[in-house]
Amino acid sequence: MEKIADHDKDVLQTQSRTLTPDDTSTQDGPLSVPATAKPEDHEHEWLTGIPLAMVVTGITLVVFLMLLDVSIVSTAIPHITNHFHSLGDVGWYGSAYTLASASLQPLTGKFYSNFPSKWTFLSFFTIFELGSLICGVATSSKMLIIGRAVAGIGSSGMVNGALNILAGALPMHRRPPFMGIMMGCSQLGLVLGPLIGGAFTTYTTWRWCFYLNLPIGGLVGVLLVFTRIPEQQVKPPLRSIEWATFYKGFDLFGFVLFAPAAIQLLLALEWGGNKFAWSSATIIGLFCGSAGTFLVFGLWERRMGDVAMIPGHLVTRRIIWCSCLVMATMFGQTMVLAYYLPIYFQAVRGKSALMSGVDLLPNILCQLVMAVTSGILTGRIGYYLPWGIGGSILAAIGSGLISTLSPTTPVRNWAGFEALIGFGRGAATQVPMIAIQNAVTPNQISTAMALMTFSQTFGGSIFLAVAEVIFSAGLRKEIPKYAPAVSAESVIAAGATGFREIVPAADLVAVLKAYSKSIDGVFYLGAGLVCVQFIFTWGMGWKNIKKGKEAKKPAESKEEV
Repeated sequence: MEKIADHDKDVLQTQSRTLTPDDTSTQDGPLSVPATAKPEDHEHEWLTGIPLAMVVTGITLVVFLMLLDVSIVSTAIPHITNHFHSLGDVGWYGSAYTLASASLQPLTGKFYSNFPSKWTFLSFFTIFELGSLICGVATSSKMLIIGRAVAGIGSSGMVNGALNILAGALPMHRRPPFMGIMMGCSQLGLVLGPLIGGAFTTYTTWRWCFYLNLPIGGLVGVLLVFTRIPEQQVKPPLRSIEWATFYKGFDLFGFVLFAPAAIQLLLALEWGGNKFAWSSATIIGLFCGSAGTFLVFGLWERRMGDVAMIPGHLVTRRIIWCSCLVMATMFGQTMVLAYYLPIYFQAVRGKSALMSGVDLLPNILCQLVMAVTSGILTGRIGYYLPWGIGGSILAAIGSGLISTLSPTTPVRNWAGFEALIGFGRGAATQVPMIAIQNAVTPNQISTAMALMTFSQTFGGSIFLAVAEVIFSAGLRKEIPKYAPAVSAESVIAAGATGFREIVPAADLVAVLKAYSKSIDGVFYLGAGLVCVQFIFTWGMGWKNIKKGKEAKKPAESKEEV
């Protein structure tokens, strides 16, 4: 890249401060290069045929592994605690992963804005694979926790990277079907995780829950390393970077403020009502510390302006923050259903881990079919909002109906409820991603996608913690009502399937009814989340993504107030 004269640099900087957020020269950091070329000038770089199939397969496998890693450890935890005699560390096996991932995600946008997407993506994936290897060979509980944290660091840039690669590989009007394929297939990992983890734990060893990532990672390397992946924006070569001032564009001080704020909030939600009482000094201190640190972070980001880790000109735009809230509530409902529907089948209906996974197939298959179908039709029709609205309505109806489950609900009923949720979620899954990518310029995609993936992870973590509080409180309320002779605390301590061994036969039916009512309370949360999702879906804008004269170009469109 030719060196720009000092005068030209000043002119460009002045322009970047006066342009609107939709202008193609808006910068995310000092390493970004203004996008002066029109999108159609780069049409020859779009991927097609075998290279496109290899890229889509590779990024789908990566996101699948990430979501699989979130849930696969759940069925292996009892055996892990037996192996290491570490029952007190159970919470950290999941928290170490989630905390590391959520706290780093906003910063990943800076990496994708300034470095080649393919190599940045593979670097994050390599860290994830290293974490999996550490977990697989762990010789102590602390080593396993460290491995989970390393894997979480790697996962922080994987979804964002997959979306950035897709943005560079395909024009806007062709992305929806491939986003549908990627998200529909990868979310199978959430549901298949407990199944696969249970099979490994039962028939081989829990270590294969982590070793599994290594051979699939090798396949991903073969698919992506030798495939040319275009960039969605021009990026300077590494040799031209001024490393002495390089760090300034990453807003590292902002990250130092953001990470502890996010971690404190997640710990407060996870520990509250479980390890500590909500009124304890620890929980109150965590909430206050989180709020204070977030306040300082917000003031710092305002001071940093366009080079902030979370630029104000992005988060204040209606399409951006509505899309982030939609993704947070949607993934929150997804996590609640993925965790508590298997508990219903195993605890209340007495199904095995394998059969509980089979019973989730109506939800899985309907989501996959609708994600691909809605993606294809969005690309042809051009408008994404109807799918978001229709999907929210279907998912809300299904979530409301599934909160009526009882120990005797017929198969046709719960299967139908699952199908409604699957159709609704499949229709709406890629809508926030399409809305954000259509609303920003190529220079802003990396940062915007980082915001969205953080909202997804943060929403899932927060609402899963809230669901645990609702479930535990429900058991403590319902068991004394239906089975006064049974201790609620002993049932909770025994676990989702172990309580059948300690509850007297005469009280089992009553306890099952109490368990079912408590799970229904969690599903009320899911129904409420989808209703909130429906409200914010309307804020994502009535936009046409089709390439043609009827579609507005991003540089010419104006953001509604």
